[in-house]
Amino acid sequence: MTARLLTIWNRINASYWFWPATFCIIAFFLSLFTIWLDRNGASDWLSNSDVLAPARPSGATTMLQVIAGSMIGVAATVFSITIAAVAYASGTYGPRLLTNFMEDRGNQLSLATFIGTFVYAIMVLRVVRHEDEQASTLKGALASDIPGFVPQLSLLVATAMMLISVAVLVFFLNHIPSKIRINKVLENIGRRLIAQITDRFPKEGNGRDEDELPEGMPVTAGRSGYIEVIDFDGLEDAAKKFEGRIVLMQEAGDFVHPLIPLAKFSDNACDDGCADAIRNCFVLTGLRTPQQDLRFLIDELVEIALRALSPGINDPFTAMTALHWLGAATAELGRRELHVSPNDMDKHDKRRVYPLHSDFADYVAHGFGAARSAVATSPKATLAMFDVLQDCASAVTGAERVGVLRSEGDRLMDQCATNLKGPDLSEVHDRHREFQSVVPRYTPA
Repeated sequence: MTARLLTIWNRINASYWFWPATFCIIAFFLSLFTIWLDRNGASDWLSNSDVLAPARPSGATTMLQVIAGSMIGVAATVFSITIAAVAYASGTYGPRLLTNFMEDRGNQLSLATFIGTFVYAIMVLRVVRHEDEQASTLKGALASDIPGFVPQLSLLVATAMMLISVAVLVFFLNHIPSKIRINKVLENIGRRLIAQITDRFPKEGNGRDEDELPEGMPVTAGRSGYIEVIDFDGLEDAAKKFEGRIVLMQEAGDFVHPLIPLAKFSDNACDDGCADAIRNCFVLTGLRTPQQDLRFLIDELVEIALRALSPGINDPFTAMTALHWLGAATAELGRRELHVSPNDMDKHDKRRVYPLHSDFADYVAHGFGAARSAVATSPKATLAMFDVLQDCASAVTGAERVGVLRSEGDRLMDQCATNLKGPDLSEVHDRHREFQSVVPRYTPA
């Protein structure tokens, strides 16, 4: 259940309807409250104010109509600009970045502010009554001592909301071009990746041997899709309830179909109830998301680098920036215990669930290895990648992990030998020899 609630929240977080709908509801009840205050004399002080002259019915009506009409027009324009920016970014940088832009809180709250102001202005406009109008009910006619009604406090609040909306519009016009700048896109992905690495692997170290995994009965997926979220607390509860241990055979981001095993249940028999409890802890959808999938964020950096180095674009500087952030994340991975996470032990330090962990070599291959063939076509990107690998080697702990980076540099040189020639190849050879002199080869004991 926790995993499904998390998935629902992720969908809401990446939507353009939740915050506008929330602001509409808030604006609706706020209008009812301020109108009630006006009808109960809370705005009488405005009539005696020398600074704020009270509005007449015709002026209030005109002002509220202008606010409502302009806000709905601005909201439509903002939505069009947002969709155009999202389409441009996903088409230029890669479709996997669509979720990143949909989750942008600045776009969501900007649209919500304009729509909320529109709803508030419409709700206040409906209660403004001119002098020549009749009350809508007999009770209202008997209770009215004056021929017209202008909710002065509500009008003041509408004016304040309009001024806030203008400020939000200025923010939005600056936010959109800033958000789609490629350096900003890469920075957001890189910082999010590093933050997820530190949260998932909080313990520093140079790697350790994995515990011997128990054997058991496989539990198949039963349906097809990408694993978006895994409910580790739910798996722990299932292991306690059915008195066994659960060894995961898949991780978030993997694609499974009905006959692929999700996990193995050991120490006891796993009946249909046990298998269903384990399956319910895996949320399968038609897309990958970065919620628990580190490789998804790595793929985004690699995809931007590959597109930048494609013949049609040929932008090695963007690829170099992507490699720099990929190197920062790789260096963070190289300093941490990748086979230990907060999900491994229960409250009594007893291991009931064994998550599937990728090792350092897998992450290096998924990042630098996937980008290697394209990087090797550009001398500038190749030299930058040697620099990044060398910097990573100085930051990681453990000779084996340093050896993984050394091997990746050697493979890059082999790839360059088939793609470059002349002075470019000679310069890369010199840089590779310098790289080899600094980064030692790993020799198993």
